[in-house]
Amino acid sequence: MQYTKLGRTGLKVSRLCLGTMNFGPETTEADAFAVMDRALELGINFFDTANVYGWKKGEGLTEQIIGRWFAQGGRRRERVVLATKLYGEMGDWPNESRLSALHIRRACEDSLRRLATDHIDLYQMHHVDRETPWDEIWQAMELLVQQGKIVYVGSSNFAGWHIARANEQASRRNFLGLVSEQSRYNLLERTVELEVAPACAQYGLGLIPWSPLASGALAGNDLRSSSGPGADGPGQSPGRRGGTWGREMTDKHADKLKRFQDLCRELRHKPANVALAWLLANPVVTAPIIGPRTLAQLDGALQALDVRLEPETLSRLHEIFPGPGKPAPEAYAW
Repeated sequence: MQYTKLGRTGLKVSRLCLGTMNFGPETTEADAFAVMDRALELGINFFDTANVYGWKKGEGLTEQIIGRWFAQGGRRRERVVLATKLYGEMGDWPNESRLSALHIRRACEDSLRRLATDHIDLYQMHHVDRETPWDEIWQAMELLVQQGKIVYVGSSNFAGWHIARANEQASRRNFLGLVSEQSRYNLLERTVELEVAPACAQYGLGLIPWSPLASGALAGNDLRSSSGPGADGPGQSPGRRGGTWGREMTDKHADKLKRFQDLCRELRHKPANVALAWLLANPVVTAPIIGPRTLAQLDGALQALDVRLEPETLSRLHEIFPGPGKPAPEAYAW
């Protein structure tokens, strides 16, 4: 396994992050335990989840599964860099969602209980909250750090200017601020290269791509009739993202995907591994999130770490999947 620092921190994480979104809805608890055990055997120490995963409002089913896995002992918790997220609705009453100081406090306590742990290594905001001031958010996060309940703070689905605003406010408070950003990023979806990736580089955030295989479209599967094996990037269920999004991406980009698969055959690598290797070649990327449902899918994903893409190959990939070309504003101005 290869390891790298999470953004500007001293924290070492594996170059692949285990996404757990399938645990519960798609993967049984027994199979989830087996996948997590295998991940540790392979050296994957970075696990990502969220309080809404499991998709039964307020239950945090996926976090509960991970907590019961930790409870088995065997230094499982000690070997995992644990990341979870808050923002989504965890109940029908006011203050059971978003990023008020009250909800941050309650959501953290609930996640700690479900995860059967005394601290969260990376506590991530699942979405930006435009209605809550940053001073309130940072005051709540600072308190959790002081209490030893969280170690680092990250974001997910933020725009570049959200990252800038958040970290400038944190700097004024002499607080570390955001150290990572989870964004939808893959060969087919490169919008983050305009402003999010440059903001991450400027502020020292590790970029954690979710849906690295574009809901399976880049895995070489035909998703028009089925989600197929390995169809999901960050642990997506076919009904919620993998099937619908994957089929849409496959239909929309059929010509590009055909050229991509031809190139992969020429390289003698599986399309999924080339797609992951392309992300890993970007210096701002810390670890793409993989969401295996089976041990075979998990083992297969590690092959991406052995794929080396030459400059010529990177250029050919850019020709097939031309992204914005440059960061903003040069991508659209001068």
